[in-house]
Amino acid sequence: MPDATAAPQTDLSAYTTLRLGGPAGILTVATETDQVVDTVRNSAGKVLILAGGSNVVIGDKGFDGTVLLLRTRGVRVVEEHESSVVVRVAAGEPWDDFVAYAVERGFSGVECLSGIPGSAGATPIQNVGAYGQEVAHTIVAVHAYDRETGAIRVMPAAECGFAYRASVFKHNDRYVVLEVDFRLARSSESAPIRYAELARNLGVEVGDRVPLQLARDTVRKLREQKGMVLDPDDRDTWSVGSFFTNPVVSAAEWAALGLDAPHWPGDDGTVKIPAAWLIEHAGFAKGFAGDGVAISSKHTLALINRGPGTTEALLGLARTVRDGVRAKFGVELHPEPVLINCAL
Repeated sequence: MPDATAAPQTDLSAYTTLRLGGPAGILTVATETDQVVDTVRNSAGKVLILAGGSNVVIGDKGFDGTVLLLRTRGVRVVEEHESSVVVRVAAGEPWDDFVAYAVERGFSGVECLSGIPGSAGATPIQNVGAYGQEVAHTIVAVHAYDRETGAIRVMPAAECGFAYRASVFKHNDRYVVLEVDFRLARSSESAPIRYAELARNLGVEVGDRVPLQLARDTVRKLREQKGMVLDPDDRDTWSVGSFFTNPVVSAAEWAALGLDAPHWPGDDGTVKIPAAWLIEHAGFAKGFAGDGVAISSKHTLALINRGPGTTEALLGLARTVRDGVRAKFGVELHPEPVLINCAL
C-alpha cells in the first residue's frame, strides 16, 4: 500500500476486488479521520473515496481527480448496557474483521454478515445485507463529513434513509462516512435465523438461534461455496459480489408476470424476485463467458474478471445479461455496485 501523499497516474485496478479500473489523477492515503476530512475539504476538484473496493466498478479511463484510499482503523465500545453495547467502527476497518471482533466478544447482530469483503464505512452506503441480516438492523448512527456545510454530522439511523441496498449516502457525494455506530446484543447466540437456506444448513428452523461462532462459520462456508469470499488466488472471486439486485415489483406487476418462480414478500405488499433465477432461466448459465470476463462458475449473480478482462468487457457482459432477462421476462435488472466513470 503506498504511503506517499500523492502518487500520480496510479492504476486503480490494484485497489478493487474486480482488479479493474484505470489510473487515478492523484492518489492519496488517509489513516486518520482528520486526514480524510482535510483531504476532502481542501480538494479543488473531484474526490473519489475508495476503501475495500468491493462494491465499485471503475471505468478503464480511471478517475482524473483525487482518489482517497481510506485506511482508517479502529473498533471500540462507546456505550455499555446490561443487554447491549454500542460499538463505534472506523470507516476503513475491514468489515469481516469487525464481525470477527463482535463474535469473539459475544456481541450478536452482524454474525450472518460474515465473509463480506470491503470496509465498515461502505456498509451503510449500500445497506449491506445477506442471509437475513442487514446493517440497518443494528446501525444506530453514522458519523459523516457533510461537504455542503463543512461540518461532521452524527446522523441517527432514521436520517439515513435505509432501504433495500440503498441509503441517503448512495449515489450522493454530499457525505463522506467516517465512523459507524452499531448496537449489538450481549449474547452468545445469534439473532433469530431468518434465511431458509442458512437454517437448513444449520439444521434448525427459521426463527431459531444458534451459537454465534457456528452462525459465522456456516455463513462463511456458504459464501465460499458461492465464490463470495475474496480469494486472491481464485479468479472466480474477482468480482463485486452480486452484480445485480433482486428486482422488487408491485403485487399487481407480479401477478401480471405470471411467473412460476421463487419469490418472497418485500415491503408494502411488494414482491422480490431472485435475480439469479431470472438470469439462469433467461439462458445465462454459470460460466457463461465474454471477452476476458464471465459469469462465475460458482454463482450466477457474480460477474468476474478472468484476468485479461476490461471494465468495458465486464459491462458488455452485464448488458447482455440485463437485456436477455428483459427480453425473456419483461423485468429490468439494476446494478448493485457503484459505477465510476462508466455506465451500464
